[in-house]
Amino acid sequence: MSLKRLVPALLVLALSAPVATRAQSPKDSPDVTRATLKNGLRVVLIRNRLAPVVTVEANYMVGGDETPEGFPGTAHALEHMAFRGCTGMTADQTAAIYAQLGGENNADTQQNITQFFATVPAADLDVALEAQAKCMLGVDNTEAEWDKERGAIEQEVSRDLSNPTYKFIARLNEDMFAGTPYAHDPLGTRPSFDKTTGKMLGDFYKAWYVPSNAILIVVGDFEPAAAMAKVKALYETVPDHKVAEHPVINLQPVKPESFTLDSNLPYVLGFISYRLPGTDSPDFAAANILADVLASQRADVYAMVPAGKALAAEFAMEETYPKASVGFGLVAQPAGVDPKPALDELKKILDTYAKNGVPSELVDAAKRAELAQAQFQRNSIPGLATVWSSALAAEGRNSPDEDIDAIRKVTLDDVNRVAKEYLLNAPVITATLVPKPTGETASAKGFGGAESVTQAPTKPVVLPEWAATKLDELKVPSTPLDVSDTTLANGIRLIVRTDRTSPTVTLVGGVKHNADLQTPAGKDGADALLDELYSYGTTSLDRIAYQKALDDIAANASAGYHFSLTSLKENFARGVELLADDELHPALPPQAFAVVQQQTAEFTAGNIQSPGYKFDHALQRALLPANDPQLRDATPETIKSVTLADVKALHDATLRPDLTTIVVIGDITPAEARASIEKYFGAWKATGPKPETDLGPVPVNKASATNVADAEQVQDTVVLAEQLSLNRFSPDYYPLQLGTHVLGGGFYATRLYHDLRQVAGYVYSVDVALSAGKTRASYEVEYGSDPDKVSKARALVERDLKQMATEEVSPAELHQAKALLLRQIPLGESSEEAVAGGLLARAQIGLPLDESVRSAKIYAGLTAAQIKAAFARYVDTGVLVQVVRGPAPQ
Repeated sequence: MSLKRLVPALLVLALSAPVATRAQSPKDSPDVTRATLKNGLRVVLIRNRLAPVVTVEANYMVGGDETPEGFPGTAHALEHMAFRGCTGMTADQTAAIYAQLGGENNADTQQNITQFFATVPAADLDVALEAQAKCMLGVDNTEAEWDKERGAIEQEVSRDLSNPTYKFIARLNEDMFAGTPYAHDPLGTRPSFDKTTGKMLGDFYKAWYVPSNAILIVVGDFEPAAAMAKVKALYETVPDHKVAEHPVINLQPVKPESFTLDSNLPYVLGFISYRLPGTDSPDFAAANILADVLASQRADVYAMVPAGKALAAEFAMEETYPKASVGFGLVAQPAGVDPKPALDELKKILDTYAKNGVPSELVDAAKRAELAQAQFQRNSIPGLATVWSSALAAEGRNSPDEDIDAIRKVTLDDVNRVAKEYLLNAPVITATLVPKPTGETASAKGFGGAESVTQAPTKPVVLPEWAATKLDELKVPSTPLDVSDTTLANGIRLIVRTDRTSPTVTLVGGVKHNADLQTPAGKDGADALLDELYSYGTTSLDRIAYQKALDDIAANASAGYHFSLTSLKENFARGVELLADDELHPALPPQAFAVVQQQTAEFTAGNIQSPGYKFDHALQRALLPANDPQLRDATPETIKSVTLADVKALHDATLRPDLTTIVVIGDITPAEARASIEKYFGAWKATGPKPETDLGPVPVNKASATNVADAEQVQDTVVLAEQLSLNRFSPDYYPLQLGTHVLGGGFYATRLYHDLRQVAGYVYSVDVALSAGKTRASYEVEYGSDPDKVSKARALVERDLKQMATEEVSPAELHQAKALLLRQIPLGESSEEAVAGGLLARAQIGLPLDESVRSAKIYAGLTAAQIKAAFARYVDTGVLVQVVRGPAPQ
């Protein structure tokens, strides 16, 4: 359950009263059906036939703004409690239902809304709707259930307090919105949760969780009339009452402020933050375009990077609330470098734009990009549900089209006026995140001293009849794969899938490459330099001209060993031309090489001293034998030894068409796609024998334990891992993967979540993964916990892993794991991006393109005995590697 979207490392709105039921707004497309039920619940159904998938998103207009004084996490806690049981549905039943629906369910709490969302196969829409409706009827806020959940949510607090960007945003909001509800984060605090009671949560639920204070959004492949009839049958009888007045937001003038925070990032981050218009403001659209202009790679902010003045320079608009938003400029500098000169230059650039105006061509480009993005939003069912939920529930719009209409009307004068009003001579809040040195990694005693745990596996869960009748049946996908798969004359494998969801096309590609095997000795980091240099234009178009050519067609492209293109259908051929030019003929200018080399060396110098790097490095060194190629690492010295000639030679030797796969999906036929690819990539030829790109197999590792100090982490991050003596093509991969879904992937319904979080409250999250490639495989469990709970949590992990190898899983667990995996297969096609990525990954490793359907048949036929045998053969808790990042475990 994510609380909010944070700034990359580097929304109180009282909606108008419900109106009379209507079938469709005048501006709605035929695929949009609306109704307001008798109890006030607003319902919007958006039909989208991208895949046999639906997303159900229930939005309640209550969040951090409405929480009681001194209890900022109340809405967040209630969000958690909805997963511990609702009317007619226990916590175990809730977890089992969502697990068997495919496990794609979650929730988040924002400043003015709380959202519950689930993406499920279209055939299971009725089950997802009924599960959501049960929570509108009531949530189990008993003291007993809250006592169990308190530990987990406090672990979430510890996790976020260990994130430097989270701490920055929390402090920024305190200063930017002092005296208003926006100043406190919906996350909550440990002291407030310690004082919170089940009764308080129940009272909060009764006050705000009513139909007239909610909007139900359903997006996907369904029959609107049948879906609306089901919604009415389930929701219209839910009682309603008037909710309290939402808090009034009285913004006070921003007081200039400057602060510094310690960080565990490998670089210095500097911020200049401004208060910008909120979603209620008529200037909101213009502010969005202004932010896009300032973030353009053709603008002066980003120009600080190629000029060698910053490792990164950006502008972004975040923390978007009804009454205000936050815009900030960001610069990244190497560890140990004072960011003040770069921040001063950034401020000067922003002041100049505000005073003199922004380039009109960048405003036009930003508008084209925003309008094109509106088309791409249709290519993801859960993404489209998020867009509609944000527009209606968070922003108070009638539809996302209102945002698009507002963008269309923005003029250059609008953007310049907003820039002058909100940036020029405006009070700002500056902040610096400074890396704090930490100690070296240290060997530890590892596991020991925890209590003995021998509890039997979870009892079977009896589902309510309305869910059991649908979920008892295992559905094996059998739809044939509808793609074109050809190999061009020069060796490029081209895979095309036609999808008419929107007038757009997406291309993803990859060149099989392994830097550990293909980088010359002593030149580690050469591939990173090449990757950075792709953004500096081509031999025919310099950096600015190349970006302008992309802006002119509202396309996005990136070149390298992994490359991509997104464009409107009408501009696909031109987009491919530009992508091929960059991929095959990068400029690699000497001046840019010198800058990139210096920046990469400086970044690397800070990175190898950071806790994150040391954590990853310690894990790899524990799992792999000495001198394994995968242990090769770039250092400032190896990077400085690389010449431009080395980079050019690496490009020519490793980028080959016969190692390249291109996947195209969208409003395009195979013939149309092939014509463009052949025209612009067809002359690309390979010379010499193919290089080796697959690492050899490795032996099973030995047990070890390592602690990586990280003074900024309140919570420990723990990884338990081991190498397995199999690969992706081993028959035992399938029973191991099925067994892994008994252990995890289905929230409380699966063993590790049930034992470590639901029962013990030791962790907020626990992830288990079987990772298998062409030649190697590993098994990994990761969790976060307080230092005094690390060993206790590990004891439970070990117990559950051992039981998988010594006892057959129950019939109920076996059925649930199969249902989870089988339903995840259609969910993997809920967006064009996911489809394209899956096709590319299977092609590159050498699996059949219809592997998902083939594997479904295998999973359906597996037995509990096969799972037990596979775990006994491969997973050995006696050789687990433990790496802990944070305070030393107690």
